[in-house]
Amino acid sequence: MTDSNAGSSDRSSVPLAPDGAEADDAASRDPDDECTLCSLPTPSTPITEPDVSGTFCCRGCLEVHRTLDGVGDDGVEREVRQRLEGASDPDAESDPEQFDGEEAFLAVEGMHCSTCEAFLEATASSTAGVQAVEASYATETVRVAYDPDRLEAEDLPEIVSGYGYTARERGTEAEDSSRDQALVKFLIGGGLFGMMVMVWYAVFLYPTYFGYDPVVDFGGYDGYYLAVNIWLMTSFVLFYTGYPILRGAFVSLRAGMPNMDLLVATAALGAYAYSTLAMSLGRTDLYFDVSVAIILVVTAGTYYEERIKRRAAGLLSDLTEQRVDEARRVDGETVPIEAVEPGDRLLVRPGERIPLDGELLEGEAAVDESLVTGESLPAEKGPGDPVRGGTVVTDAPVVLEVGADAESTLDRLVSIMWSIQSSRPGVQRLADKLATIFVPLVLVLATVATATLLATGSSVSSGLLVGLTVVIVSCPCALGLATPLSIAAGVQAAAKRGIVVVAETLFEDAPDVDVVVLDKTGTLTTGSMSVEEVVVETPDGSTGDDSAGEVLARAGAVESLSEHPIGAAIATEAAEAVAAVADEADGTDSTAEGKFAGELAVDVEGFERDRRGVSGVVAGERVAVGHPEWCHERGLTVPEELESRITDAERRGEVPVAVGWDGRVRGVIVVGDAPRERWLEAVDTLADGRDVVVLTGDEGASADRFRAVDGIDQVFAGVPPEAKAETVRRLQARGTVAMVGDGSNDAPALAAADVGIAMGSATTLATDAADAVVLGDDLTAVAETFDVASGTNSRIRQNLGWAFVYNAVAIPLAIAGLLNPLFAAVAMAASSALVVANSARSI
Repeated sequence: MTDSNAGSSDRSSVPLAPDGAEADDAASRDPDDECTLCSLPTPSTPITEPDVSGTFCCRGCLEVHRTLDGVGDDGVEREVRQRLEGASDPDAESDPEQFDGEEAFLAVEGMHCSTCEAFLEATASSTAGVQAVEASYATETVRVAYDPDRLEAEDLPEIVSGYGYTARERGTEAEDSSRDQALVKFLIGGGLFGMMVMVWYAVFLYPTYFGYDPVVDFGGYDGYYLAVNIWLMTSFVLFYTGYPILRGAFVSLRAGMPNMDLLVATAALGAYAYSTLAMSLGRTDLYFDVSVAIILVVTAGTYYEERIKRRAAGLLSDLTEQRVDEARRVDGETVPIEAVEPGDRLLVRPGERIPLDGELLEGEAAVDESLVTGESLPAEKGPGDPVRGGTVVTDAPVVLEVGADAESTLDRLVSIMWSIQSSRPGVQRLADKLATIFVPLVLVLATVATATLLATGSSVSSGLLVGLTVVIVSCPCALGLATPLSIAAGVQAAAKRGIVVVAETLFEDAPDVDVVVLDKTGTLTTGSMSVEEVVVETPDGSTGDDSAGEVLARAGAVESLSEHPIGAAIATEAAEAVAAVADEADGTDSTAEGKFAGELAVDVEGFERDRRGVSGVVAGERVAVGHPEWCHERGLTVPEELESRITDAERRGEVPVAVGWDGRVRGVIVVGDAPRERWLEAVDTLADGRDVVVLTGDEGASADRFRAVDGIDQVFAGVPPEAKAETVRRLQARGTVAMVGDGSNDAPALAAADVGIAMGSATTLATDAADAVVLGDDLTAVAETFDVASGTNSRIRQNLGWAFVYNAVAIPLAIAGLLNPLFAAVAMAASSALVVANSARSI
């Protein structure tokens, strides 16, 4: 079939390096010459301009550097550049990249605040053989640098696990057992035993608090039996259901960073300890119900949040894992990818992914590079051309020689993305930010109030009750529920709009976005080849559609033997068109369309394939389908009327495919990557108060058509995947940046951006890096993502505002002795109910 420049004088796909550099021999490159922007090797003649400092691997990197030169350098850590260079800041002692050992990325369940990050980093780093650790609760990722001579990779999850945290290798499927256990823990531990405690309180203890005669004799065996049963069930609720809260408190103490879990645990344990002492002394002022209420309210909020998030995550479609695990040597032996050495020769058949980066030795084929580079059109490769691991050979077998590093571009993108995620600072909830001040302040106030009463002659019981009341009334149930319940409501509201929220940090960052970066292929466009129009020459010399069915049918018949992506698009369109005509005519149509309605089922004789086209004998005539210049070289005349259509298609960034027989080109089939429906409307909405930037690996007309669009401020074309993340980082000097993409080549940029949004057709790697996934194909849902995030963020602030007003009133009343623990618990519950009601309102 036609190659990637079918109908275009220059390549439509992104060159590995411009000016013919994709054909440069790898040995001609000076390893010391690296791109100033993305640190990839430059070609033997680096790309430079007099007005731009530095040398570049491609024109796209040069243009990005020209526009954003020096922007974002101050205080910005260059994870992508460090990763590609294998270098690091010698002063950053905790940076895993400064070590010579191996590194691994672990997904850790149970992280929920910055104290979790500090605790895991401290505990894991104390293990012999672990050189450095970086944790991010926002992405639940821990990055570990370790000495492979002292530790095995399979031992790392066990080192990080413990204290309620469960680690596993990143990229593997999480087990559902932990979620089931959490459900059982809540329903049985919290619901059943907590309900029994409250029922017994309502029947036996609450009446005595209001002056009624006790139903049982609390000084006798019956009262003692009742109190012990309440104590046992409260103990179960506190230490089993409340274990995550107690663990969080312990972690905060170990990390030296007090959080809200510490205050909740202090209130629950304080009420439990006081009541246990009072019970042993035969008193009836027991506050086990306070411990139960505190644990149940906080656990219910957390469980509700997780349940909504899991429900939303379940809406994601199954995505295909794209990484290659095995390689086939030229002798046919299949070996694990780890066993492949530099210089090995590998055989890759049509439809298979190239395992590792290297150089093509034998064969010619169209290579689909969209997964790695984002290029919408396949690139023709021949002997001597470099090829990238993770790309797909579409139409012919090839033999390649593995490069000197024996690595895959796709695997490098995976590592870059996880590196950025694990080292990106965890975005703190506002409540957690204030916890380091609020929690110690409350504990100090409770201690001072108790000490003051004791110093002024009050009884020990009275002093302890006042201190306990201060802690209970300030127990941040409303404060703790303010964020998770609002987030859960936001996740649910997003799910109803076909948006899956992957990271809750979306609600903090999205409302402040200043720049929206849109990937072109797969985001602004559909990302797949399709036939846009069929143009034929009419008898009077003009162009029309009278013989379009004949041209499409003959081209489809020949292309049905080709595995080229553009050829596949033509064959599919032809099959659908011919079937439609046949159904309409019931087999009696005598038009050209009807005449050739059965040609797709007829064997094509003498099929021939070239790098720029294919040909075959259909109905006794040799039909050529391919690049117009290639058809001209085969002796086919291109009518002037069709030449103008070819030029128009090239100008629009589409691919014109010539179809001819009997010495003349009879028609042109225009193939392209069509824009998504309503994309202009989406751009207009996103541009309201924000800058819109288009970032693409494509060059030429396919990128130029977006430059004149109202609402699009800048278009960066020809940008290789390794440079996309660096471009996003430089744009962050303008403010908060959101990245919208769908391919694995977009994953590092999605991870590097403050907000990453992946389209529903995105690869697994892209969804791993994103903060939200738009399930449908409607680009306007991206703007709805910002609307939902803004509404949720406003709800969070409303809840937090109420929680702090409540504490500002309730704490002084408790210090003054105007509340007791029971009324403090009631006030706490009422405050929490108000937060729940506000969170339940539609967004």
